Amino acid sequence: MKTWLTHSPSLLLEHLSNWYARVTTGGSARKAFAVTSVTRRGGRAHGSESTQAGACRRQFAVAHRGYRRRGANDWLLLATLLACLLLSLPTQAERLKDLASIQGVRSNQLIGYGLVVGLNGSGDQTTQTPFTVQTFNNMLAQFGIKVPPGGNVQLKNVAAVSVHADLPAFAKPGQTIDITISSIGNAKSLRGGSLLMTPLKGIDGNVYAIAQGNLVVGGFDASGADGSRITVNVPSAGRIPGGATVERPVPSGFDQGNYLTLNLNRPDFTTAKNIVDQINDLLGPGVAQAIDGGSIRVSAPLDPNQRVDYLSILENLQVEAGKAVAKVIINSRTGTIVIGQDVKVQPAAVTHGSLTVTITEDPIVSQPEAFSGGQTAVVPNSRVGAEEEAKPMFKFGPGTSLDEIVRAVNQVGAAPSDLMAILEALKQAGALQADLIVI
Repeated sequence: MKTWLTHSPSLLLEHLSNWYARVTTGGSARKAFAVTSVTRRGGRAHGSESTQAGACRRQFAVAHRGYRRRGANDWLLLATLLACLLLSLPTQAERLKDLASIQGVRSNQLIGYGLVVGLNGSGDQTTQTPFTVQTFNNMLAQFGIKVPPGGNVQLKNVAAVSVHADLPAFAKPGQTIDITISSIGNAKSLRGGSLLMTPLKGIDGNVYAIAQGNLVVGGFDASGADGSRITVNVPSAGRIPGGATVERPVPSGFDQGNYLTLNLNRPDFTTAKNIVDQINDLLGPGVAQAIDGGSIRVSAPLDPNQRVDYLSILENLQVEAGKAVAKVIINSRTGTIVIGQDVKVQPAAVTHGSLTVTITEDPIVSQPEAFSGGQTAVVPNSRVGAEEEAKPMFKFGPGTSLDEIVRAVNQVGAAPSDLMAILEALKQAGALQADLIVI
C-alpha cells in the first residue's frame, strides 16, 4: 500500500482519536471511536458520551464494518474518520477554503474578436470604423463570396466586438462558460444582436473555446428626430450565459507531486501558523509546513481520487484567522471613509472649525452737481465680513477605540471632509495607530 503522509494509517487513526479526545469535553471521543471496546447494557451503550459523539461513533462503526467487509484499505476509513471529526466539532472561526486557495487551481482569461449582426440600425458607422468592413469582407470570403473592389459597403446592422471570458479550473471540452461582449467601434447599441462564431484564445495563442449566441443587453438607447436622446445603463455591452463551448482543457498540475501548496488570500503570519497547527494536530507532526506568511505546504496522496477526498476534508477545517492590520481608508473623490477594526488613538486634543469669509459688492453711482461740468461715475463699495464657527475641542484618551472616535466626531457635527482632515492631522501627529490609505 502506498503511503502519502509521514505516518501509517493505523498511527494516524490513533493520533486522530487522541486529538479528538483532548478537544472533546470529558474524553467522549475515546468512547466514540473505541468501536470494538464499547459495552452495552440492554442494547444501549452506557457512558457519558455527548449526542454528537454518539452519532459520530455510530457512523464510524458502520463505516468500519462496511469497509472491513469489503476489504477496503485504511485510507477510506481514515477519510470517514476525518469527516466525522470535523462535523462533530463546534463551528468556530472560518473554513480553510475561505482563507486560502490551492496553488495551480485557478481560472484563465480568454479573449476573442468577432462580429455582432442583426442590429436595428445601431451598428458601426463603416466610414469611421474601416476594420468592421474588413472583418465583414474576410468572413464573406470564407464562404466564397467576393465583394467587388472599391465597393462602398454601408453596414448599419453590424458591429465589431471584443469577447472575453474566464475559463474555470478543471473545465472540460463540451462544457459551457459565460461570455461578455463589448463594442470596440462606434455602435450605439448591441441590443437585439447575435454574435457570430468567434474563437476564444488564451495568452499562449491557442483556441480554448468557441463563442456564439444571442446577446442579453441590460441597457437601451433611443433618439428623436430633433436630436434629443436618452440612454439607460450601457447598451454597447452585453452577455451571453453559457455562450461559449470549451474545446480544449487547460493542463493542471493538481495531481502531480506528493504535496500541495495552499496560498492565503490575505497573507498573515498568524493565520498561516494557525492553519499549520490545526492540520498537524489533526494528521500528525510534519504534515503541514509553512513556507512563508502566505503559503503552506501540505503532504497529499498521489492517487487523484484520494487527493480529492483529502482536500474535501481539509477545506472544511475550521481555522481562526489572524486579525488584519488596522487601517483607515479614505476616498477623497466620493468622501467615503472606512475605519477598520482595532483602530486606536493615542492621547490627543482636537478642535476643527470653519472660517467663512463673505465679500459683498454694492457699487454706488456718483452724480455731479448741476452745471458743474462733471461726469457720472460708479464708485465701488465693498463689504468684507468674516465668521468663524465655534466648534468645541474634544480629547481622545489613551487607547481610544473606533466607537469612541465616531461618537466624538459626530458630537461636533463634522462632515466627511472635516473627518478626513482630522484623521490626516492625527496621523501626522503620530496619534493614529493605523495605516491611513487614500484611494
